[in-house]
Amino acid sequence: MAPRLPASIRIPANIRTASRVPFLQVAKTAVAMILSWVIASLLLPGELPVFATIAALLVVQPSVNQSVGKAIERSIGVIVGVLIAYGIGLAFGTNSWIVLVAVVVSIILAWALKLTPGTANQVPITAMLVLAVGASNPEYALARIVETIIGAVIGVIINIAIVPPVQWEPAHRAILGLGSELAATLDRLATALTTPQTPSQLNALLIEARLLRPMEKKADAAVAQAEDSLTLNPRQGKHRVALDHDLELFARFRPIITRALGMTRAFRDHYDDTLAGEPTIQAIAEELRRSAHDLRLLARDPDAPVVEPGTETAGLPVLTAPLVIATPDPRHWVLLGSLMEDLRRVHDEITGEETA
Repeated sequence: MAPRLPASIRIPANIRTASRVPFLQVAKTAVAMILSWVIASLLLPGELPVFATIAALLVVQPSVNQSVGKAIERSIGVIVGVLIAYGIGLAFGTNSWIVLVAVVVSIILAWALKLTPGTANQVPITAMLVLAVGASNPEYALARIVETIIGAVIGVIINIAIVPPVQWEPAHRAILGLGSELAATLDRLATALTTPQTPSQLNALLIEARLLRPMEKKADAAVAQAEDSLTLNPRQGKHRVALDHDLELFARFRPIITRALGMTRAFRDHYDDTLAGEPTIQAIAEELRRSAHDLRLLARDPDAPVVEPGTETAGLPVLTAPLVIATPDPRHWVLLGSLMEDLRRVHDEITGEETA
């Protein structure tokens, strides 16, 4: 176990992340910076290729799509910043106070043009760097623009050429995990329907069901990252097919989450100790278990072995039995009607028959 630093010299948590970026990305960034330095030095001799190297550093991102976006942001920011610096330097010379004027003008112009944060930050930085060097001739300004474009292009090329990142796996795991937890929620509700419940058990049942929402948000974020990582990615082929399958599955799970939460909340709100004696409750509980079974069939890898050996329905949907509803006690008809309607919709969404 690594020794802990004394509290007086410990690094603040707000400047650290929970995990490191992959070392491959660090290596790609280093390669892009080295190549940008060398190529820019050969094509544009006379000045240190700082702009090209910084562009390469910023452009190598976790996805190709982000790299292209950063390349565009960086290039536009540098072009605008260089033009501002050149114009102000041409008009007022190279006095030290001109640098501050250029920075202020850059910030206001970026705000007026509604530039993205990355571009807006780049404009004043570029203007300041250009004026700080003390050069305000058109050749220097053009060279800095070309130099930046060289670094940005090299950064994109390196990110594409060296194992372009694909983040499909986290989305896949998150969606399948959501499906498994959704099935477990239906199973817990089925058990609660047929056994006496205390108030604390009812509250715990609803709290556990509500955990589906954070899992849904986590899956949603993972899907967004996966889609971003596949955009413009030459490796997207088979991953795109797999992601499309997961997205279709996710779309089927989302309304079922709402149904599961609604059923659990209705059970908690309308529960009484005589509910277990209703003739229909056992049948509803059985249908919930069948729904959970079929959800588990959906929430597994298509090529994975069946995890329920020894049962005749291990690989087949079982949500097919007709349900006969006996006349309920007047105290329970609202709850039973609500459960039945949500259960019908769950059935349609699992089988893909829901059209509403």
